[in-house]
Amino acid sequence: MPTRRNRPLLRAGMAGMGMIFDETYRPLFERLHREKLYTPASGPVEVELVATASRTGRRARRYLEQAKGKIYPFEIYAGPNALRQLAESDVDFICVATPDPRHYAAAKLAIEHGKHVLIEKPSVLRLQELDELVELARERSVLARVVYHKLFDPDHKKLRTLVADGVLKHVNNGYCSLLEPKRIAFEQFAEWIAGRNPGTYVAVHYIKLIDFTFGGRLTRVTATGQRGLVGSPEENTWDSVQLRLEYRYDDGREAAFDIHTSWVTPDNFPGYVEQEVQFRFDNGVWNAHQRRRGVEVTVEGLTPHELKINLNNHYNGAFLEPWNERSVRGYGLEAIERFIQEVAYVELGGAEDQRERRLEEVRALDYADLAADRQVVAAVQAMEAILEEHARGHPGSLVHVNCPDGGLVLHRPGSADPKVLYAGEV
Repeated sequence: MPTRRNRPLLRAGMAGMGMIFDETYRPLFERLHREKLYTPASGPVEVELVATASRTGRRARRYLEQAKGKIYPFEIYAGPNALRQLAESDVDFICVATPDPRHYAAAKLAIEHGKHVLIEKPSVLRLQELDELVELARERSVLARVVYHKLFDPDHKKLRTLVADGVLKHVNNGYCSLLEPKRIAFEQFAEWIAGRNPGTYVAVHYIKLIDFTFGGRLTRVTATGQRGLVGSPEENTWDSVQLRLEYRYDDGREAAFDIHTSWVTPDNFPGYVEQEVQFRFDNGVWNAHQRRRGVEVTVEGLTPHELKINLNNHYNGAFLEPWNERSVRGYGLEAIERFIQEVAYVELGGAEDQRERRLEEVRALDYADLAADRQVVAAVQAMEAILEEHARGHPGSLVHVNCPDGGLVLHRPGSADPKVLYAGEV
């Protein structure tokens, strides 16, 4: 393992330099540059961003200029070969924050070259891709992890605690909603949004929350949505999506979950996003509205556009600490830092001949392991297939999970021939 100033060094690579990098990776890398990483198992570790890959390199160059003194200079790869150059460079791990249709290619290159990889949600879009990456990660003896930062939200951790402790007994059904502002679709994602949908982009947060918190086996997936604002009403580009997941549990009982997403909320909406959940149990109800759990602020000339009325200081927030140090903290950063700690544990947490044991120990933490993402990816793959059929003029399709015809099987109304999306068991 390389060292700098007699300390072990973990070298980070970044694939994608857009909004997600600005909100979470950038402040984390700057803090780790300043404070270093420390765990009892690994001791103090230097963590540095040493290389980036993006299509044009413009954002990377701008950031490098702005961040003087906050990070060390890093290599900038741009153009059609940027991801391969990053994978071939001397980084120890690569964080993939590209648009979701490009996750698979970037992650595959990283794993093929023996790099640990952290992938923004959704990990991949098809179970076939997931199978390949999981097998490849085992062959190369590296970690393949997924960012699900909402599992780090204090409200969601408390929900899972109450379920795990048997305080809330047997979920019956639930509703989740996450609405993004128009600037997401019309500005930040405008270059790649054609043929995409907000369900894939944000419903995965709640699919994972449901899957991880309540367990069970996914059995059926249905979906519908609306078009006409982001793209043509005849195309497969969606303004909003309503997704339903049905689960079966070991006691034979079932639960249904509805997840509503959109990215056409007005930009002058008082919060950054609108998020709420309700889960109903045999003996109780859990309600959470993440815009109303905290602070309201009004500043003349700033709110609600430049500064939002409802601040989310839990995901990430810029603070002046009591000791007069500027910081950016929140669960959005914690999820990434946890991955780096896991890499440090695998590579630096003990004797080299025990590395494989440490690797398997981290893989067993299924909140983020790629191999544990099967039902989430299955739901995404099913949803996208249903929406594609809808766009072709065949609304109302249903996907069965693990039925006699295959692992993911789409049934279209009026057609006697099912379409097998994935033949193996989910």
